[in-house]
Amino acid sequence: MSSAADSASADTPVLSIRGLQTHFATQSGLVKAVDGVDIEVYAGECLGIVGESGSGKSVTFASVLGLVRPPGRIVAGSVRYRDQDLLALDRKRLRALRGKEIAITLQDALTCLNPALTVGEQIIETLREHRRAPSRTLRAQALEMMALVGIPEPASRLKQYPHEFSGGMRQRVMLAIALACRPRVLIADEPTSALDVTIQAQVLELLARLRRELGMTVVLITHDLGVVAEFCERVVVMYAGQAVEIGPTRALIGAALHPYTRGLIGSIPRLGDIGHRIRPIEGQVPELIDLPAECRFIGRCPYAEPACRTLIAMRSIDARRQVRCRRAGTLA
Repeated sequence: MSSAADSASADTPVLSIRGLQTHFATQSGLVKAVDGVDIEVYAGECLGIVGESGSGKSVTFASVLGLVRPPGRIVAGSVRYRDQDLLALDRKRLRALRGKEIAITLQDALTCLNPALTVGEQIIETLREHRRAPSRTLRAQALEMMALVGIPEPASRLKQYPHEFSGGMRQRVMLAIALACRPRVLIADEPTSALDVTIQAQVLELLARLRRELGMTVVLITHDLGVVAEFCERVVVMYAGQAVEIGPTRALIGAALHPYTRGLIGSIPRLGDIGHRIRPIEGQVPELIDLPAECRFIGRCPYAEPACRTLIAMRSIDARRQVRCRRAGTLA
C-alpha cells in the first residue's frame, strides 16, 4: 500500500469538507441525509468512504459537486477546494470546475451513458465543455482516453453505442469520460458494484494504475471494506449521515475503535479461512427522520449503555485517528 497519504497528511487538504449538512424535505418529514460531516482529502491519496446504503456516502460527494437537486438542499457547511468554497459558487462557475478539476464516475454506467450517442461523442462532449480545439483534435484526445483505460481497438469502438459494450467496458468508458480533462480529484462512486468479481478486480487495478500515472487524488466510495483495505491509504466510515471513524486503513482495520466499524470488519468473508465465521450486523440503518439526540448506532450496538443516549461528537484519538464513540478504546 502506498504511503502517499502519510507524506500528504501534514499538508493543506486539497479538498476540505466542514460541517456539511444536506437535507431532503419529504411528506414524512425532514431527512437529514448528511448531518455535520467533516472530511479532509489530501493530495495524491486514495481515500475510502465506506458504509451501508443510507449512510450518506454518495450524497456527501454529490453535495461537493453541486449535484443535489430538490427536494434536496445543502443547509450548512463549506467545501474548500484550492482556496475557494465550492458551495458559494454559482452554477456557471461550478460547471466550469466540474469535470475539469474534480470529476465523478457513478456506479451504473448503463443508465449514466446516453444510449442515443456513441461513446466517442460522449467523451468529446466532455472535452468540448472545457477545451477549445478543432473537432479533429478532440477526437484524437478521445481516442487517447479510450486507449488509456484499456479499451481495445479504440478507433472502431469510438463509433459504437453503450449497449454494444460489456459491463466492464462500459465502466472503462465512464472512466474515460471522467478523466478526459485530467482532473486533479476523481470521485469514484461504487465503480464496481454492478460487476462480477473478475471484472471488478480489473476495474480497480485500472483505477490504481491511472491514479499513479496521472498523479490524481482518488475518493473511492463503496460499501465494501475489503476493497478499501486493498486500495486505500485512509478510510472514513460513515453511518446514518455522519462520519463515525476516520484513520489510516491498516490501523483502522487492525484495531477498529467504533462498534460499527468492528461490525463491518466482522462481515467480511476471509478466503481460505474455513474456521472464520461471518458476523452480520443485526438490524438496519435507522430512518433519518426526526432522529433523537443520541448515538445513531445505539439500536444495533452490543456495547450500548445509558450514557450513549446523548449527543456524541467526533473526537481525536491521536493526530491521525478520530472516532464518534464514548467507549472507544475500552471495547473488549
